[in-house]
Amino acid sequence: MAIVAELEDPETQYDFTKDEFLDNDREAAPWPKDKAASDELWRKRVKASVLSLKLSGKTIEESKTTLVRRYKNQITRLQQQDREDVFETLINALTLLYDPHTNYLSPRTLENFNINMSLSLEGIGAVLQTEDEFTKIVRLVAAGPADKSGQLKPADKIIAVGQGKDGELVDIVGWRLDEVVQLIRGEPNTIVRLQVQPANADATAIKVVTINRERVKLEEQAAKKAVFELKDGNTTYKLGVIDIPAFYLDFEAYRKRDPNYKSTTRDVMKLLRELEQEQVDGIILDLRNNGGGSLQEATTLTDLFIDPGPVVQIRQSNETISRFHRSRSRALYRGPLLVLINRLSASASEIFAGAIQDYGRGIIVGSQSFGKGTVQSLTGLQEGQLKITESKFYRVSGESTQHRGVIPDIALPNLIDEAEVGESAYPNALPWDKIHPVPHEKYYDITQLMRDINPQHESRVAVNPDFNFLRDQLNLVTELKEKKQLSLNEQKRLAEKEALDKRNLLSENARRIAKGDKPYANIEALKAANEADSEQAMSGLVQIDTEKDAMLREAGFVLADFIASQREESASKLADFR
Repeated sequence: MAIVAELEDPETQYDFTKDEFLDNDREAAPWPKDKAASDELWRKRVKASVLSLKLSGKTIEESKTTLVRRYKNQITRLQQQDREDVFETLINALTLLYDPHTNYLSPRTLENFNINMSLSLEGIGAVLQTEDEFTKIVRLVAAGPADKSGQLKPADKIIAVGQGKDGELVDIVGWRLDEVVQLIRGEPNTIVRLQVQPANADATAIKVVTINRERVKLEEQAAKKAVFELKDGNTTYKLGVIDIPAFYLDFEAYRKRDPNYKSTTRDVMKLLRELEQEQVDGIILDLRNNGGGSLQEATTLTDLFIDPGPVVQIRQSNETISRFHRSRSRALYRGPLLVLINRLSASASEIFAGAIQDYGRGIIVGSQSFGKGTVQSLTGLQEGQLKITESKFYRVSGESTQHRGVIPDIALPNLIDEAEVGESAYPNALPWDKIHPVPHEKYYDITQLMRDINPQHESRVAVNPDFNFLRDQLNLVTELKEKKQLSLNEQKRLAEKEALDKRNLLSENARRIAKGDKPYANIEALKAANEADSEQAMSGLVQIDTEKDAMLREAGFVLADFIASQREESASKLADFR
């Protein structure tokens, strides 16, 4: 309470001209050795918070008022803790030592858990969790309002919430998760504004994101296709793209035996037939940001690309192993195939991509996937529920997807911090392991194929303006992460922000000039363009962009190299036969 009293004192002043610093990350730091050291740490924390709020546009008095409200809310919430809360905290401190997905849900937490599940479908479309005093975004629901905004990413921290276009931004630092969820949720077709501190950014890099609340419609999560032509050397390739945001199945229609029920497999089957009629030379399956869904759909989708055989193995806690097989007598599509993944490709996506890789059916391109290879079940108790990990997924090669995920055959730059996002980010995640493989055929020798086409890929990305820009961004993220201390000197912080803005502008303009586009005049023009892109993305269904999506275009070139290699091999075999 002494901190609150000091903030409420109108005589309290802060000297932002002194060269003081606060450690950015105290996770591995020792506890303060005595009360004097603790008081000094808190003094710097409060000063840092006041400065960050001041740099975001608040006056000193407004900053102090915000912090008083924040700390009083935290004290009130601590005083509201009851025996149920204490018991839940104690039990989960124990369960989390063994596995991050096994925990006890008290009746109150269970109710909030169900609210959070609803939030994923009728709100902004984001799964949230509490980290220290902040509300952090864990993942975005495919085709949801937050996903379509293009301005939110996993590991971003929400620090305030406002209602409507001009409602007051309410500071939520230190709030309980259920209270944050209640504030963010609302009626469909209404506006909520989130004040966000982006992941891997300076504490002053705060932005306000405007989102239209809406229910995630099944047709927005549905697979969709596009066709584009790619000229590589003297050859033009016609390529098909199928974007799969989630592995979905309309369970209600399926149970009612509705012949027109929607599912990933049925929709992709239809798109494959359309693409074959358009005579594409090869197909890209885009599983980026696909957080999973129906295991049944992940299994049946492989029916369309691989002949009958096992897809995935599941080992129970009693060591019993079951295998899921495909049933189609012959694959629907047998042509050149590439699967695009990233760090947010998880669970069912990893099962599908892992099967394609194990069979050598196609090339996996992108970044290492999420790595969630465990299965949980909910057990009802007299009070609350127990969510417990009961089994693990294994590929037909015998390798688990747990922790390690799927490693791409060709890696592309990844701006998502693997230390913050993914199974390996959990300190006590179950380890990767292996069981016995099951017999399965190999369609292509992907290892040999990579020796042939990887040099061409590396040559392209070395001079590609978009990939040069991504490398600049990766270097910047690395530098920000390695910055151990936060300056409490206002002029130095302003200089750092100005240097950061200048660097981002130079990097973006270098990309635009290299591509023949007009450079931005200043950082304000760049920010305005980004906001305009976000508003356009929210105006309708998310479309496949075969022109601006650098990852997708490079995947297209890799697939073209694959096709060319197969054509050369076929021509060589034909010549030998003659």
